[in-house]
Amino acid sequence: MQETVPRRPTPEQLLKQVEAEERNEKRGKLKIFLGYASGVGKSFRMLDEGRRRKLRGKDVVVAATQNVAPTDVQDLLACFEVIPPASGLEAPAIDVAAVLSRRPQVVLVDGLAHHNPPGSKNAERWQDVDEILSAGISVITSVNLQYIQEKQKQVEAIRGKSVKDSVPEAFIRTADEIELVDAAPEHCVSHSLEGGQNSVLNASQVEHQLSELREIALVLAADVVDHQLEAYLHSQGIHQLYGTHERILVCVTPRSNAALMIRRGRRQTDRFHGELYVVYVQQDDLNPQDQAVLDANLAVAREANAHVETLHAEDAIGAILQFAAQHGITQIFIGHSQQSGFMSRWKPNPVERFIMEADGIDVRIFPHSS
Repeated sequence: MQETVPRRPTPEQLLKQVEAEERNEKRGKLKIFLGYASGVGKSFRMLDEGRRRKLRGKDVVVAATQNVAPTDVQDLLACFEVIPPASGLEAPAIDVAAVLSRRPQVVLVDGLAHHNPPGSKNAERWQDVDEILSAGISVITSVNLQYIQEKQKQVEAIRGKSVKDSVPEAFIRTADEIELVDAAPEHCVSHSLEGGQNSVLNASQVEHQLSELREIALVLAADVVDHQLEAYLHSQGIHQLYGTHERILVCVTPRSNAALMIRRGRRQTDRFHGELYVVYVQQDDLNPQDQAVLDANLAVAREANAHVETLHAEDAIGAILQFAAQHGITQIFIGHSQQSGFMSRWKPNPVERFIMEADGIDVRIFPHSS
């Protein structure tokens, strides 16, 4: 087994680390309770988290509540000081100035996705939260999957309904902690039906919809954790070699069984909601037949919605492994045979070198097509 020798961080990496540490010291912490549907209990979980922090001696206040709340949520709200909404507006909005003046340690915001009324300082509630965080005050908030901007079309296709309010996924990714409020779909069916949602569907159909939404939410939460991992590694000057998501890299050549590798890669990434990359290391001496095969392979990759990249390097293996490290690749698919061609440009036993140097990355070998 190869011994990993830690590398000293570059001056640029040290600077990024210092800047990240300074930002973390000045900025409040953001925790998000993510629900995949109404009725999973995210408001209760958020308020209960605030209650526990208050019992540990933290100064906790509530800055935004839902218009209608069940009894258990109302009972929890009674435990907190509630900062009234901003005055003089057409609809409720967080009084950011009052929050900053009161300066608690933790602010609870029930319902992150909310369009502020005219006259508000910020157009969206998530911008209010960002301002509060920038002032060094921590925020605990809640949001449903249907309000995540980049997920709305996907959710709408499942639910058949759209919503106006939204929060950009980029803001969700800034969370220091995200907790999926996970309840079995069958427990949320009655809430959906009683609330008049999906009235044309029966319980089984609603449960199927909720299962799909739950899967999307699980993947989003994992993606946020992946982003947190990447941010931490970069702040520590550590080069990432893998991620929490499946990221498959297919290496294509004129001789590789590219269609099979891409098809397998696409199937696996779809199953785990991952990403598919296809790379080719540029060769200048291809004959017309090989060039035609290569073009066809790359066309298959684009049809599969893969991220296609052409690399330029003398050391093909080194270039591919560097690309894999930079993109957090978890698996590499390569072809191999004794025929001449692209593989012959590499050093002896190229597959063995791949396996030895692909630290933390699985390598799958596919036989070349005849």
